[in-house]
Amino acid sequence: MLPSRPLAEAIAAEWQAQGEKVDPAHMPLLQLANTAIDRVAPDPAKVVAEIMAYAETDLLCHWAPEPAELIERQRQTWQPLLDWTALALDAPLQSVSGIVAHRQADAALASLRAVVEAQAPFRLTGLHLLTSVTGSMVIALAVLAGRLDADGAWAAAQLDEDFQIERWGEDPLATERRLGMRADLDAAVRFVALLGPSGL
Repeated sequence: MLPSRPLAEAIAAEWQAQGEKVDPAHMPLLQLANTAIDRVAPDPAKVVAEIMAYAETDLLCHWAPEPAELIERQRQTWQPLLDWTALALDAPLQSVSGIVAHRQADAALASLRAVVEAQAPFRLTGLHLLTSVTGSMVIALAVLAGRLDADGAWAAAQLDEDFQIERWGEDPLATERRLGMRADLDAAVRFVALLGPSGL
């Protein structure tokens, strides 16, 4: 039922690593595969719609109004990804300063939708988790295309938060939340990698 032998072998390894009791929390690839089979495959349009909801508020399109140091970090990390989206996916997205809502061009949204709709259920499952964890379709699609690895995706998604932590430190609850997010990101990146090249 799995689309690639490497994914099947990795999930088999998750089963083999279980002890007397099966702990689904330590079987992230199996969880993603089950989601692809049970939730995504029967209704891919719903998942496409959930992913596309991020296109209007993509993290990479909302830059900080200040300070200059943070804006420069965003420019260095985010702008190349936005440039790639415009050139490779024919989806130029407009960035704004702050969190004000901004309507993206219909043509750009249509291009992104076409890319998302072209993904098979398993890859769509990975794309959905990547998008929700990072808050960015652009980052998620860059992972699918092989332009970002897990560390690069995490750095782009957490750029603002990392900047604030450098200045003010991090509280324990935030640390725990970030650890959970990083685990989800790592699982999603590995999941789509085990599916093979995406063709993006």
